[in-house]
Amino acid sequence: MTSVVAVDLGKTGCRAVLWDGPDSSHAVSSVAGAPGLAAPDGVAAARAAVRAAVEPLVREPGGVRPDSVLVGAAGAASAPEAARSLAHALLDDLSVGEAAVTSDAVTAHAGALGGRAGVVLAIGTGSVAVGIGSDGTYARVDGWGPLLGDDGSGARIGTAGLRAALRAHDGRGPATVLLDAAVALFGDLERLPAAVGRDGNPARTAASFAPEVARAAAAEDAVASAIVRDAAADLAATALAAAGRITAEGGPLPMAVTGGLTGLGPVLMAPLTAEITGSGLPVRLGPSLGDPLDGARLLALDRTTPHARLVVRVRRTTPPTPPPTPATPPARA
Repeated sequence: MTSVVAVDLGKTGCRAVLWDGPDSSHAVSSVAGAPGLAAPDGVAAARAAVRAAVEPLVREPGGVRPDSVLVGAAGAASAPEAARSLAHALLDDLSVGEAAVTSDAVTAHAGALGGRAGVVLAIGTGSVAVGIGSDGTYARVDGWGPLLGDDGSGARIGTAGLRAALRAHDGRGPATVLLDAAVALFGDLERLPAAVGRDGNPARTAASFAPEVARAAAAEDAVASAIVRDAAADLAATALAAAGRITAEGGPLPMAVTGGLTGLGPVLMAPLTAEITGSGLPVRLGPSLGDPLDGARLLALDRTTPHARLVVRVRRTTPPTPPPTPATPPARA
């Protein structure tokens, strides 16, 4: 049976699982994410994150050396050459026969809809909608990064919350509990710009404030509530735009929402659901069948799905180099 490593590489976190059949342990290894393949040094950062997540899985006692790896990576859609470079690098890093890279939105789509046609709205640090029609039509909406897009994303919610906190701090904006929340999380707001950019991934740092905005909105803080409502409207517009660009095969078009931002709960998901279901478009919003790791595993094993042409695959042309054997420590006198 083919053994595969499935990887979900986002801007906030990187998760990996080794699948070796239905009886596999499916233990998930998690590390910090990377800024995205389109970012400066994006391939190097992605490569380091994938290695850090995968190596503990293959080093377990009795662990299986995988035949292939498939990575769903943030930024892959807008940086196809970087995706190919990452795939080539992982051939050697992981000693696999095949390495494949695609967008994390594509793996989210495959996991959420079980490899079938429809629309998936993937929301986390970033936001993107991917639609794949029954006739093979493909639409990608947003996913342009926190500077130019990712409307409604965790990074945008967190940034809006921090901006509101700074306006309240300056006396330029209305009072909000977000001011105290920002101080509690980041300390002195005079140093907030440096704190947000300190780790080289400001989108991830800003997104870490999104749960605070959601909590404030749930407590009926007017400023936070407006931020979350606007985010829900932006996310619904993204999903519905994708639905309008693909072809359904009779009946409503399946749609699912996936990603870490769904963890904000009803304060975001209720208005988002209302916006989608009240749009008048023939869509059927349902639960996700699986997560991006399920999608990565499916795409690694099945090349017949509509997603196949969106995956960059490279195969080894020479036998893989076995991983080095740890040196035996010298005997003590």
